[in-house]
Amino acid sequence: MTSTADEVWFRDAFEEHRRPLHAHCYRLAGNVADADDLVQETFLRGWRSRTQYEGRASIRTWLYRIATNVYLDTRKAAARRTVPVGDPMEWCTDIGPYPDSLLGEDPVSDLVARETVDLALIAALMYLPPRQRAAFVLRDVSGWTPAEIADGLGLEVPAVNSLIQRARKTLRHYAPGDSRDWRRPVLTSEDEEILRRYAAATDPTSFRELLAEDVRITMPPDPPVAGIDAAAEFLSRPLDWRTFPSAANGRPALICYLRRPGTDQYEALVVDVLTIENGRIVASNAFVGAHHVAAFGLPAGIEQHEALIPQSSGQ
Repeated sequence: MTSTADEVWFRDAFEEHRRPLHAHCYRLAGNVADADDLVQETFLRGWRSRTQYEGRASIRTWLYRIATNVYLDTRKAAARRTVPVGDPMEWCTDIGPYPDSLLGEDPVSDLVARETVDLALIAALMYLPPRQRAAFVLRDVSGWTPAEIADGLGLEVPAVNSLIQRARKTLRHYAPGDSRDWRRPVLTSEDEEILRRYAAATDPTSFRELLAEDVRITMPPDPPVAGIDAAAEFLSRPLDWRTFPSAANGRPALICYLRRPGTDQYEALVVDVLTIENGRIVASNAFVGAHHVAAFGLPAGIEQHEALIPQSSGQ
């Protein structure tokens, strides 16, 4: 079947913009599964309204506008928002890791998408109500002008400026003050070696050699584990894990499958994202749930003697 001009145009737009658009949706939603849904709905709406695109703005701006409004529409139907108390990494189950592989390796790919998916920024954005979050991300991350945001969200410029100012005031308490600190870290060979040792460790002594004294393990909805002694004991529990090294949000990550007694299958359970400073693990953010593992293109389960070949992610 021969493709129409519209189909070719739209397919090319998708291929060109899907990675940065997916990262934009991740910053809004905070996890890959919801970002996947937002991107899918964005392109469905874009296809349906393709005849309305007049070329006054770039195709990228047009798609970002649709995606942001899709996000806001999904939040309208959500339950009443819970006001965060404490560190969202310790209680918020809406946050998830962003596999580095989703950003691609093209050196000319979108730098904003590649850099601003640091977990500290994603966690801080959880303090903002949806419209403030959308306005802040478009202004301070993507660089839109207040007039462009107003046009995209159907608001007046003073209303947009108010949203941005309130968002900035809130984030001053929770996000790094310098926007350069929002960028994802650069994964080093030392990080990869520590991750290898972390995956191989089985006893408290081995873990203590890797952990900082004030290490903190978060794993919502369960409470955090704090301090080297408690963390070493927690990590060395006699469980049958099968793990795979990866990277997420610019940090070393360990994808973990657990085999429960009496079964022959390892179940996808958790993704650990490590923060390493001065050669020690200062934090392990554990994201619990098979959907977090699926974001890395891996299956929900593996047989006991099965060799695992990572699948390609859909985004």
